[in-house]
Amino acid sequence: MFQFFFKYPRLVFSRGELVLLSTWPRWLLGLLVLLAAGGLAALIRARLPQAAPSVRNWRAAVIWLLQSCLVALLLILLWQPALVVAQLEPQKNIIAIVVDDSRSMATTEDGVSRLERAIKVMQGGVLAGLQKQFQTRFYRLDSEATRVSSLEELRPSAPVTHIGAGLKQLAEETSDLPMGAVVLLSDGSDNSGGVDLDTITALRSRRIPVHTVGFGRLAMSQDVEIDDATVAPRALADSRLSAIVRFHQHGYAGRKATLGVHDGATLLAAREITLSADGAAQTENLMFNAGRAGSKALRFSVDPLPGEENASNNAVTRLVNVESGRRRILYVEGEPRWEYKFVRRAESDDSIIQLVSMLRTTENKIYRQGIDKPNELAQGFPATAEELFAYQGLIIGSVEAGYFTPAQRDLIEQFVDRRGGGLLLLGGRFALSDGGWSASGLADLLPSLLPARKGTFHRDPATVALTPVGADNVICRLIEDPARNLTRWKKMPYLEDYQDPGTPKPGAAVLVEMNGGGRKEPLLVTENYGRGRTAILATGGTWRWQMALPSGDHTHDAFWQQLLRWLVADTPGHVVASVTKPILFDEGRAKISAEVRGQDYSPASDAIVQAHISGPGGVSATLDLAPDPASPGTFQGEWTADRPQLYSVLVTAKRGNADLGSDNLDFERMDGVAENFHLEQNRDLLERLAKQTGGRYWQPSEASQLARDIPYSEAGISFRQIKELWNMPAVFVVFLLLCCSEWLLRRKWGIV
Repeated sequence: MFQFFFKYPRLVFSRGELVLLSTWPRWLLGLLVLLAAGGLAALIRARLPQAAPSVRNWRAAVIWLLQSCLVALLLILLWQPALVVAQLEPQKNIIAIVVDDSRSMATTEDGVSRLERAIKVMQGGVLAGLQKQFQTRFYRLDSEATRVSSLEELRPSAPVTHIGAGLKQLAEETSDLPMGAVVLLSDGSDNSGGVDLDTITALRSRRIPVHTVGFGRLAMSQDVEIDDATVAPRALADSRLSAIVRFHQHGYAGRKATLGVHDGATLLAAREITLSADGAAQTENLMFNAGRAGSKALRFSVDPLPGEENASNNAVTRLVNVESGRRRILYVEGEPRWEYKFVRRAESDDSIIQLVSMLRTTENKIYRQGIDKPNELAQGFPATAEELFAYQGLIIGSVEAGYFTPAQRDLIEQFVDRRGGGLLLLGGRFALSDGGWSASGLADLLPSLLPARKGTFHRDPATVALTPVGADNVICRLIEDPARNLTRWKKMPYLEDYQDPGTPKPGAAVLVEMNGGGRKEPLLVTENYGRGRTAILATGGTWRWQMALPSGDHTHDAFWQQLLRWLVADTPGHVVASVTKPILFDEGRAKISAEVRGQDYSPASDAIVQAHISGPGGVSATLDLAPDPASPGTFQGEWTADRPQLYSVLVTAKRGNADLGSDNLDFERMDGVAENFHLEQNRDLLERLAKQTGGRYWQPSEASQLARDIPYSEAGISFRQIKELWNMPAVFVVFLLLCCSEWLLRRKWGIV
């Protein structure tokens, strides 16, 4: 319809440049339009009858506007308007026909696979139309673009689709050829995360438009698909882990389903969920015990529902390295009190946490517990980074800030920021604002803005309540079932005392609230700071939970064990290894990184870092990691895993002959999995790719017009063509409408 009225395809108008072919000056055109409008205004005013003011005003203005537009149209046509557009030279340019032949294109819809439909579209006149004007080349697309001699060679069996990488490769390999355009036939199911900027830049630099033809339904009729599962890559043995699982579904809104996590054949946790609206992204939190130490491939899944079209996308796998090494926490307490006793008792049952404590019994005496050596803490709180950084966590109880020297307070800040340790401040007579911590120089370290006053500590009872954020936090999950856990918190005994912690900072999370003296205030507040984390527990009276609950109830111990483990779970060592993608889908390139720190945890940019890789079947390799100039202390390298299996990596770091440390990690290559996901057509990706390169997205029913639009391109060998506009049917229609409208209105209103 557009071409019928405007003579040329829409693409000509979007890419063409409007010009006036007449040699007469443009200023003369503008002057004549103004003179004509003025003359018409004077003529209409002179001919107006002595009518009501309404006739002399708006009705006359309408007649004047229509007549002015009519004259302006005639004058513009005299100046010969036209479009200048680049057009490909016939038979001198190559059109690359790229067909996705990955396994998702084998999906059958209405009895025909997507690949079969794509071939039928090309053979139904599209290919013949292109070959009349251009040379054509065929390419299959999976992890790369491979040239084939005909469409009959395509087989939808490739385990992966990398659209961006394939198009970038195609642009580079044809750099010396007159490439006029690319026609991509695909369902848009890309496994590499989309088309990156480098690919778009490579295509646009050569002005190669990509015309995309999309196949497949935009949504499955009955399907549940997991989009992602986020879980910490490291955990402590026998710790509770929290995973965030994102998924969507079609056809099962309001139905019940079971969300679970498995370690091999062992079910770690499961709970019933209610599915939300069709197509809506849904997020659920799942908590479970990490179990024993070792590398674990955890499988997060939604049990298949009756009638599901694709059950292969109901599960994803994530790797978690569970560690059993001991974590040491230094607990500094300023006065003997019940909280100190019960915290130490809760820790005594934990095989991972070692609580080293120093209790001030008198002004100049301390009582040490949990020490490894007789001279540990003999001189009081550590005065050097080497001493303090030997711990992973730090708890400061009812101790005034003035107890620490300025140098020690600076060490505490560096302990969190540079070393990456965890800091927990407890409420008490000499704690928080009452201990002068608001003016200690460590205010930036704390997760809340402490009140600038004394008298914030109260020896009065306070009840507790879990916040929505706390309900999904591993510290506060006393019972696996979320509803029962919320009920348990509501029934917790009251605290013996409480303290005003001030206003939480914007980046802080309030996990538990308290109600004391008729006021609601935060009780447990956490925040990340630098490489570490900080928290405030604004009470010294949780010990009453243990005293008031039945003797066999371990609620108090569970809370403190989880709080202490959270404090040190992410505290890094001297060497921290990571891999960009712990799970490699259908490709083997692994990017290994290591953050290396010296004895004082400053970046060790001069270290010698190696990754020792091993796997089943005698796989063994050593990779030298190179320093990253943009990030001091960071080292990187790439290694290719040839076979699908689990690989173990030991990263070691040396400075001269001294060992700085080591770290372990695992990654796994899995083939034949990625194409099970996102089976619906990714129209958004195909449309964006076409728009960003100057092409167009086509539905299969429209593809017959490809040969009409493709010639208008500045790629390859092209020439500038002039498209005259004066004889467009739309111009005649506008001229006729203006004439008829003006005449009818003049007759109706009596303006002649």
